[in-house]
Amino acid sequence: MTGSGDEYVYDEVSGEWIPASEHAANAAASQVVRDASGNELADGDSVTLIKDLKVKGTSQTLKQGTVIRSIRLTDNPEEIDCRHESVKGLVLRTEFVRKR
Repeated sequence: MTGSGDEYVYDEVSGEWIPASEHAANAAASQVVRDASGNELADGDSVTLIKDLKVKGTSQTLKQGTVIRSIRLTDNPEEIDCRHESVKGLVLRTEFVRKR
């Protein structure tokens, strides 16, 4: 292990020492994002709002039942990145959406 410059972390699942970069990649891959009903979400899914939401920084409210298409998952399993025709750079909490 000397001279490689990598940091190693102990992986409790495998019981081995692995490079920190590999451990971070494994943790990200095992992260599951779920909607308010417990359905698994993936990049590109469409979701429906389950309640009216006021959009911070604007005077606009997104109504319950609004369909948001082509979501993108973020590093945070409780947030999704999405687009709506009237709001750019919209980030929604998964507790307020249901998979379509």
